[in-house]
Amino acid sequence: MKKFTSALIGALACTTLLAGAASAETVKVGVAAEPYPPFTVPDASGNWTGWEVDLMDALCDEAALDCVITPIAWDGLIPALTSGKIDAILASMSITPEREEQIAFSDKYYSTPGAIVAESGSGIEPTAESLAGKVLGVQVSTTNQAYAEKHFPDAEIKTYQTQDEVNQDLYAGRIDAEIADLVTLQPFLTSDNGQMCCEMMGTVEQDVEIYGPGIGLGLRKGDTALKEKFDDAIAAVRENGTYEEITKSYFDFDIYGD
Repeated sequence: MKKFTSALIGALACTTLLAGAASAETVKVGVAAEPYPPFTVPDASGNWTGWEVDLMDALCDEAALDCVITPIAWDGLIPALTSGKIDAILASMSITPEREEQIAFSDKYYSTPGAIVAESGSGIEPTAESLAGKVLGVQVSTTNQAYAEKHFPDAEIKTYQTQDEVNQDLYAGRIDAEIADLVTLQPFLTSDNGQMCCEMMGTVEQDVEIYGPGIGLGLRKGDTALKEKFDDAIAAVRENGTYEEITKSYFDFDIYGD
């Protein structure tokens, strides 16, 4: 009888563990299919690395979520979220009033100002007067495109699908300058091509209506339980040092911001 009871208890324990594992919530996390170093970078096998990928792993571990990376073209991320193809967006998406009309956001997990990069020695400054008549490159459907169109009305705005394409055209001399997030520009500026051609001309003046309070996870309106899990996870990894540990592998400055 004792052997049977022990076996039964063991079987029930295994069943409970299996049930717990099976009940973990699966969350499809959308990332931009276009490489966005150092945040999200796919290799030839389709494996993803980068700061946001490492952060996603930490947040999902903290929240006990089974997160699956789902790459989608940048300008298709919000439609994919609202239609239910994905459950969250983790793609350096700024929290803006315009986007908040369509989706909800988690608390911010980093923030970074927009900046202007141009050919070394060009003397270009991050002002409307300096950029008037210049060809300014920017990734399409980003807050930086909205900023450029509003604040640099006399520049010729040229849009690209990926940030890499913007960098390549600046290096090749096909555009005069580019605007992008300061953090995003660092890998280009420290690359061989970036060091040969270009320099940081400064950050642009803040526009909260365009840039919002920072970068957050995009979520469907009404998914309050999932938002709470991610908000709690963001706070937890900030408090327990995991956030700092991940960040120092990629940046030598505070990416979280004010």
